[in-house]
Amino acid sequence: MLLIRCPYCQQTLPELEFTYAGQAHVARPDAANKQISDEEWRDFLFIRTNVKGPHYERWRHAHGCGRFFNAVRDTVSDRFLITYKVEDPRPELSDLLEKSE
Repeated sequence: MLLIRCPYCQQTLPELEFTYAGQAHVARPDAANKQISDEEWRDFLFIRTNVKGPHYERWRHAHGCGRFFNAVRDTVSDRFLITYKVEDPRPELSDLLEKSE
């Protein structure tokens, strides 16, 4: 069972307390300033990276504080490298990999 730390309420709990919410840091198309094509909208909604290794993800503490947060999880080992608040800057992977070794 995975243990996940919520960066808002500072609790480390089993994954059953949380809900996966997709890839983090996906930029929404700027539809207000231009007409976006069906392909651009499709890519925004459905096309995501599928990396082998560290992956930026969004999670929600569904059975706790209810807030969304970001995480970097290694898809090979299924280990969380870090969790951080949505408003915090995206951490560099090189820094995280050095700390985990």
